[in-house]
Amino acid sequence: MKKISIPSAGSYDKLRFIQVPDPQPAQEEVLISVKAIGVNFADVCVRLGVYQSAKEYVGWPITPGFEAAGLVESVGPGVSRFKPGDTVVGFSLFNAYADKICIRENHVLPLPQGFTLEQAAGFPAVFFTAYHALFQNVVLPPKAKVLIHSAAGGVGTALVQLCQAAGYFTVAVIGAAHKHQYLQSFGPEVIIDKSQQDLWQSAEQACPGGYDAIFDANGYTTLKQSYRHLRPTGKLVAYGTHALFSRQGGKLNYIKAALALLRTPRFAPLDLISHNRSVTGFNLSFLFGREDLIDGCIQGLTDRLQAGQIRPIPVTTFDFEQVAEAHRLLESGNSVGKIVLTVQ
Repeated sequence: MKKISIPSAGSYDKLRFIQVPDPQPAQEEVLISVKAIGVNFADVCVRLGVYQSAKEYVGWPITPGFEAAGLVESVGPGVSRFKPGDTVVGFSLFNAYADKICIRENHVLPLPQGFTLEQAAGFPAVFFTAYHALFQNVVLPPKAKVLIHSAAGGVGTALVQLCQAAGYFTVAVIGAAHKHQYLQSFGPEVIIDKSQQDLWQSAEQACPGGYDAIFDANGYTTLKQSYRHLRPTGKLVAYGTHALFSRQGGKLNYIKAALALLRTPRFAPLDLISHNRSVTGFNLSFLFGREDLIDGCIQGLTDRLQAGQIRPIPVTTFDFEQVAEAHRLLESGNSVGKIVLTVQ
């Protein structure tokens, strides 16, 4: 089998293809012949050497990737839900940048109805992140008012869909005009293009009383103002720090990252109490020991798929061998929806 192995932190040249023996499924595992692989910003962080769970769980060398879709090739002892030939999508703790992967049976789903293999490969990571952020981190009132940063990205689009299904008033923030039409098709009540509008003035006009929840993966550039624009009992949910990373060259700008860390706001417990607001953060890759939460995500998303409340996120595809180009596009900030690698 062929897979990508990153020997050490660095730029696109670290994405190296190697040949290794085919894996064999262990107890309750499914071996998938991979046809499509989801690409996430976390994969970029893994390559740069700044993804904490990659350091703790794997080290170097590492094969990145959290999601893949394809055909079941074989199953291990104890597997009852799948058989060879089934079309499936699965999520794993790394290792998805490969043309074959073994995944635990309870982390594998049948291909969702109406999804292509490429769309399915872009489903698990972003929708699990969005579901966990929205339903397992906070409790929101009916008709809550929410603001979503980076709303045209994978997680942002998933959040918009789940918020719309829940009946929340959704304000979606984008960073470029070409993303407006794409996001409009998912129906948020308000779209703020911060390249053309004053972000926070527009946010106040949309919800003068403040927001019940704001979802922020930007980092220091927006966290402080996100917190300030919460209403009493509002929740700031942080799940990324994209602003720490350079968008050019494929390498970490250590000076920029250090300055960004210094500018990242700190939230004091006494301030949270007096402001009557909350701040929470998470990294989905640290949830792999919490099968109760994973099961809850699977059930919740399955229910919404069956109810027709989730649409496939549009994908931009690259051949597996073009993985460096896929990373480059993702880092540029110009992509919309999901980026997916296709395996011939």
